[in-house]
Amino acid sequence: MIIEMRSYTLKPTTVPAFEERYAAALPGRLELSPLAAFWHSEVGTLNQVIHVWPYADLNERARIRAEAIARGVWPPKTQEFVVDMRSEIFLPAPFSPPLTPRALGGIYEIRSYTIAPGAIPGMIERWSAKIEERVKLSPLVGAWYSELGELNKWVHIWAYKDALERQRIRAEAVARGVWPPGGGAAGIVLRQENMLVVPAAFSPLH
Repeated sequence: MIIEMRSYTLKPTTVPAFEERYAAALPGRLELSPLAAFWHSEVGTLNQVIHVWPYADLNERARIRAEAIARGVWPPKTQEFVVDMRSEIFLPAPFSPPLTPRALGGIYEIRSYTIAPGAIPGMIERWSAKIEERVKLSPLVGAWYSELGELNKWVHIWAYKDALERQRIRAEAVARGVWPPGGGAAGIVLRQENMLVVPAAFSPLH
């Protein structure tokens, strides 16, 4: 399985109009493959939308995207709103949950780490030892590592009821020694970013 995360930065004030047109075009696109999630940013880079599409492999992705264009059902007519676009391909860690439609929370935190070359296997090993206890506090949406796009990237997404619950759970995880996993050599993580995002009304994960 591969996961495509597409991040679009939009012109200020245009997120509602973008989502409206996207939602109108979506039924035709869903006849070909499922959308996993659609969020817009609340904290972090503003006026950004993030949509997540799972595929069996790169060949299936190419075939479905070509068919969507041939049928005239995709892409939605949103080009006038877009400032820039980024597409990244990820592979799920062994413990990453399936991207099935479900209600998990009002906000989602997307955390992106750039880590040292060759460090992904160790990251998976350390997280595997700790993740069972961590997900008892709040659900993990996904833990993925990059295959195409920016390399050596580790992305993990967590769901919370709201920002206050996020703050409480993160503090509890640290106090109980549940999280973060730790154990890696100093300097493994080179850069960290995070953002809080809100699901659109049509997002399968909400």
